[in-house]
Amino acid sequence: MGMPAAGKPRRRRRRLLPSRLVTLSNMAASMARTCSYVSRRISCFLLKRLHPRLALRHRFHGSAVAHNGLLLSLNKRGILKDSFPENAAQDQLPRLLQSGSQTVYCGFDPTADSLHVGNLLALIGLLHFRSAGHHVLAVLGGATAQIGDPSGKTSERERLSADSIEANTHSIRESIQRIFTNHELYFHDGSRELGTVTVLNNRSWYKDWDVVAFLSEAGRHFRMGTMLSRHSVQSRLKSAEGMSLTEFTYQVFQAYDFYHLNQIYGCKIQLGGTDQLGNLMSGHEFIHKVSGEEVYGLTLPLVTSSVGDKLGKTAGNAVWLNRDKTSPFELYQFFLRQPDASVEGYLKLFTFLPLAEVERVMEQQREEPGKRLAHKRLAAEVTKLVYGKEGLESAKRCTNALYQGSVQALEQMSDEELQELFREAPFHELLLEAGTTVIDTCRKISAIPEGPKGYRMVSEGAVWINHSRTDKPEQVLIPKLHILSNGLTLLRVGKRNYYIIKWLGL
Repeated sequence: MGMPAAGKPRRRRRRLLPSRLVTLSNMAASMARTCSYVSRRISCFLLKRLHPRLALRHRFHGSAVAHNGLLLSLNKRGILKDSFPENAAQDQLPRLLQSGSQTVYCGFDPTADSLHVGNLLALIGLLHFRSAGHHVLAVLGGATAQIGDPSGKTSERERLSADSIEANTHSIRESIQRIFTNHELYFHDGSRELGTVTVLNNRSWYKDWDVVAFLSEAGRHFRMGTMLSRHSVQSRLKSAEGMSLTEFTYQVFQAYDFYHLNQIYGCKIQLGGTDQLGNLMSGHEFIHKVSGEEVYGLTLPLVTSSVGDKLGKTAGNAVWLNRDKTSPFELYQFFLRQPDASVEGYLKLFTFLPLAEVERVMEQQREEPGKRLAHKRLAAEVTKLVYGKEGLESAKRCTNALYQGSVQALEQMSDEELQELFREAPFHELLLEAGTTVIDTCRKISAIPEGPKGYRMVSEGAVWINHSRTDKPEQVLIPKLHILSNGLTLLRVGKRNYYIIKWLGL
């Protein structure tokens, strides 16, 4: 299913115009060479003289969002955390959303070849707005990935090549389109017309900028004191590594992104994680200075592990949204294994179940906790959103094959599923010859030592074939017992050493 196209972008006056053709990477390098010394001196001086400005924020409360059904629903689900400016959730934003379809955006820098579960919550936020009839923009940072967002980072990102960013952008674009398509297929009830969804790359509006022209036009609207007061900047300036000029300017580029989308697409709302509040504020201030328009920022909670660590690339504990990095089975198991204390909150955050249905599922869980019905519902809903109905069925087959010893599930599995399930297992293709025995098979794939020791391992029951122990080394392989109907054999030696065999010549 193709993605619906957004309405025709509208052009508005007072747009900042590009000049010479210079790539953003050259622009960043030029800025770093010419301004790094000045930046260090100014930073040291201002940090001694200025106190950080307090971020104007408003913690969501029911009374603040009671006038708008969408905001109230998102608040109850825990998806919205803060708003900017301070009074946005009380009056202006509800009135704006009630006035007609709005355009909302969220950005994703392609610093890896896949999004992760932390990004999924941002996509779900966009999906809720789209379901309410609003138009959404998913902006891929093909340009800003070359700069590197310092928010929540203790050190500067390694610089990515242009080819890596392009490949990452292509992969992430496909993931976003897949998730939006799955939502439309499996979760939209059709009671209301969906808003449009458009995936953009911010490189398209930076590639023609000249560094001097950009600084002259955009840079004059930013104040060093304000930029230095941002938490993402303060924490890095106090660290041993410090902060490069390139990273310091990231908030300028994200602010300009918001301005550009506001001018071309009429976008007035930006979503971002709580660590993005400073960048959202920069965008609001920049737009207000340049065009005088009122725009808004909404932050989403950061997804953390059971011990409170942020789930993401930097933390090294990411659960990815691409099948070649995290299979449907692995995603399913991630949510199935969540602590009991987290499951209700995750049902509200990561699924589109009505809140009354969430409460009903939780009541069933309390009545029969051993069945873990809430965990299973959570895992199923998220897996279907990310990988579709086929992905969910694959996850269930893998679960049954691995944890319930189901031979039927093994027979229904494809080569790809078996390799996903046993990622570390060697995969062998063998020609099935007449009279092939268990010991022949084990030796051909080097699953056991040569000589008497290997023979003895089979005799003593250390080898399992398709979940059944075998202790007869000279046993000739029997179809449907040792070789499944799909032409595969799952062989295990000991407790953890798996081997996958695909038989040829059947």
